[in-house]
Amino acid sequence: MNSSSEGGGGASNGGILYHEVQESKLCAVHCVNTVLQGPFFSEFDLAALASDLDRTERQMMLGSVTGDYLPELSHNVSLDGDFSIQVLQKALEVWDLQVIPMNSPVAEPAQIDPEKENAFICHLQDHWFCIRKLNGEWYNFDSLLAAPEHLSRFYLSAYLDSLKSFGWSIFLVRGNFPKECPISSSEASNGYGQWLSPEDAERITKSCNSASSRRALVPYADVEAVPDDEDEDLKAAIAASLLDSAPPPPPPPIGGEQPGTSSEENENSGAEKA
Repeated sequence: MNSSSEGGGGASNGGILYHEVQESKLCAVHCVNTVLQGPFFSEFDLAALASDLDRTERQMMLGSVTGDYLPELSHNVSLDGDFSIQVLQKALEVWDLQVIPMNSPVAEPAQIDPEKENAFICHLQDHWFCIRKLNGEWYNFDSLLAAPEHLSRFYLSAYLDSLKSFGWSIFLVRGNFPKECPISSSEASNGYGQWLSPEDAERITKSCNSASSRRALVPYADVEAVPDDEDEDLKAAIAASLLDSAPPPPPPPIGGEQPGTSSEENENSGAEKA
């Protein structure tokens, strides 16, 4: 279904923009929340979704484990908080939103005229951010920016093409986007989210530009600057999620040898490595 018939680019939160500034390596959380325009998900919510995905994948692989698949490792979240695209998809599916790769045939209209869409997710290495249309205007909600940066309609297409040329993966988001977030509720503050008028966002952006902070409009390779004192609570929560979903270790083999690794095979393996 074409996004022009779906909600997303109209008035949202009374015209106020929701932006999250980079915290630890939580850019996936920031990306999801700025797509939805509110603090709908925490890092612990995404870690739980990652754990569920890992559990499902392990069940599918049960009985056909190969050397390329390590059941004890998560394929959907790293210990420092980097989440897979599958986790972002699951989070947005909660709100009936679809995440579609831009190179998919379904996304061909967006490749021709991205202005008719409502949201894009961009990914390179371990960094995620979203580009979102709100109140009829496009904004770059990269969490490495102090405020959302306005993008002209003319520049949108050029910017997406520039990102792709630098190796970024682009995903289209379609569906009926939430129109409001209860900003007066206690859940509306997660410590790194902020509500800004377009005028305030423009003022902050200009102030940062004067301090040579215009990072988002130049695609970059070293995308995620993370402080040394990363969030220990996040690491502990993710580690616990991985432990909860990990399968029990296999019983020790009779005779002390690992399954399929006789002493002769071990010698051969050592010779090959040498």
